Amino acid sequence: MDANELTTLDLSGKTVVITGASRGIGAETARRMAAAGARVIINYHSSDAAAEGVVREIGERAVAIRADVADPDAVKTLIDEVVERFGTIDVLVNNAAVFEYNPFDGDDYEAWQRGWKRTFDLNVFAAANAAWLAMRAMRRTGGGKIINVASRAAWRGETEFADYGASKAALVNLTRSIARACAKDNIVASCVAPGFIETEMAKPELVKHYDEIVNQIPLRRVGSVGDVAGAILFLASPMGDYLNGVTIDINGGSWFQ
Repeated sequence: MDANELTTLDLSGKTVVITGASRGIGAETARRMAAAGARVIINYHSSDAAAEGVVREIGERAVAIRADVADPDAVKTLIDEVVERFGTIDVLVNNAAVFEYNPFDGDDYEAWQRGWKRTFDLNVFAAANAAWLAMRAMRRTGGGKIINVASRAAWRGETEFADYGASKAALVNLTRSIARACAKDNIVASCVAPGFIETEMAKPELVKHYDEIVNQIPLRRVGSVGDVAGAILFLASPMGDYLNGVTIDINGGSWFQ
């Protein structure tokens, strides 16, 4: 094996599915995966123009497929379509997520319940369902990788969005469960846990508390989507083949496990 093979993040010939990939971390991950040679499936729910924009930017290695992955039937349709068109799934990146305020001192009990249900449907159950379905194809072709996008919130006690923090903690544990249960099939699972990242989803919180947030970060800056996408690419590449059940914190030093 020559030096280039030892140092190149090569995904040539791989099929990668990324949920929630029309913008933010998902879109940048798609760009990086495609640049490394992979065929990327840009899953999205409602942002047709944004998803098609990512596809145009990447070119022939990208395909957009619309599906609300919070719906179990839609997840199955998505995975079945990918396998039918491309033969298998080599890497699944569970990135789709929702983040909304849902404080303990609210007055609307029904709204409280809706928040928890919507958050877990998308942040946890969608990932679990997509992983279970994708692994059926992975087993037939000798293995694969599941990469879950969690959050620093998994380690903290969140005061204004406990449902989000709890969902990301569940996602970390799901990753560990897949790692232990499915390694026998050459399926490995890993997780990234970003802190605050410059994304549309995080924008309201960043606008509201920017100085407070930056003051928590020893590197004195909010993270970029590239900071996260680079770690996901590494995990997807052959360099990450022996990383199983790990969670990589990407928060500039603002929180330690």
